[in-house]
Amino acid sequence: MTRFPAGVLAGRARRVEEIGDDIVKLVDVMVDIMLENKGIGLAAPQAGVDLRLFVISLDGSREGVQVFINPEIEVSGDIDSVEEGCLSLPGVYGKIKRYTLCKVTATALDGKEFCDVAEGLYARALQHEYDHLEGTLIKDKFGRLQMIGARKHLKKLLDESE
Repeated sequence: MTRFPAGVLAGRARRVEEIGDDIVKLVDVMVDIMLENKGIGLAAPQAGVDLRLFVISLDGSREGVQVFINPEIEVSGDIDSVEEGCLSLPGVYGKIKRYTLCKVTATALDGKEFCDVAEGLYARALQHEYDHLEGTLIKDKFGRLQMIGARKHLKKLLDESE
């Protein structure tokens, strides 16, 4: 599990050019990391790999896992503010503004492109994981007061990385 302040979390991830055995193995590792940490989503940068790929399982099960390779999202609807956490920022939580609806177009592990329309938690998870592919963490969306509240946890993560 890659944690802040690792550099791989700060940059824009690269496109997946080919879905081979290495990508299948990476997805397996990512699902294991996500489930072990009781998450509902995990992006490749959180597994230390700068590729445009994430997994989501809204019910936290292996059977419920969806794989999104080279995803593109279009957001719409209202903006909602809900408290979020992130596996790469343990102990850090804050209200994050996100759109209530989004459309995702991505490639599945079998190489077929698909589209899906999401709302609620699913839309929020898609936007959160997509942010990871763009090098954005929830702390980057915090207002001044939220950053002050998160300062102690962020410092602890910085100290642990040295």
